[in-house]
Amino acid sequence: MKHQTRLKVFLPNLLILVTILLHSTIWTGAQEVEDEHEFDYIKGSKKGPSHWGELKKEWAACKNGAMQSPIDLSSHRVRVVPKLGELKKSYKPQNATLKNRGHDIQLKWEGEAGSIKINGTEFFLHQCHWHSPSEHTINGRRYDLELHMVHESLNTKGKNKVAVVGLFYNIGAPDPLLSKLSKYIKSMVDEEAERSIGIIDPSEIKLGGKKYYRYMGSLTVPPCTEGVIWTINKKIRSVSRAQVKLLREAVQDHAERNARPVQPLNRRGIQLYSPKRKE
Repeated sequence: MKHQTRLKVFLPNLLILVTILLHSTIWTGAQEVEDEHEFDYIKGSKKGPSHWGELKKEWAACKNGAMQSPIDLSSHRVRVVPKLGELKKSYKPQNATLKNRGHDIQLKWEGEAGSIKINGTEFFLHQCHWHSPSEHTINGRRYDLELHMVHESLNTKGKNKVAVVGLFYNIGAPDPLLSKLSKYIKSMVDEEAERSIGIIDPSEIKLGGKKYYRYMGSLTVPPCTEGVIWTINKKIRSVSRAQVKLLREAVQDHAERNARPVQPLNRRGIQLYSPKRKE
């Protein structure tokens, strides 16, 4: 009888421990490389995008992968799929740090900052970062900035799936979130540093319109891991010229224009969610 009582107490505690461990190791499945010295964005460089797949065997997908990102979201390849439905998101404020990774500026949430749901699977928000100019294009057009919100599912088998929400920006009015972060970014210009910046609500990143593109791709930096679910918001938001300049000045010289070239589509489908009602 005593053994049964102990078991009843032990099992719930074990479940709590497992849940904590899963959340603490959420970003282990397909992590982007952190060391910016290992690759660069300079055309013709031996460490440039065309050579990423040759620099390490773990990065082979950058060269040999058939589902690489970014891509051109060409109108004649897009299929409208109304049944995809609106993107279901549930974010919450959480402590965050801002980090100059050399190849980009990253905003990372320290605890659970909420999630999005795709096809019934919950993907938890981990971090976001900026690329300038945009990595994805629409009908061949690049935008001034692209934000990536990186999410990951919890998978007990150690093969977590990644989902990225992408947002485009053109020069115009300042972006409110970058306005809030500017003083921290300025303090890290040309310095590989990390700053604790207190509580940041991911909902401050306004997605705008309901229309979005969806396709299967990869991380856009080494190791270029494939199987990433991409959701690219169709609405173009605005960012000031000074904010884009600051993001470029803060990182290393080789990453001032930190956009990987567009990759072959290779017969992949591109879906577009467009509500039947007028937005």
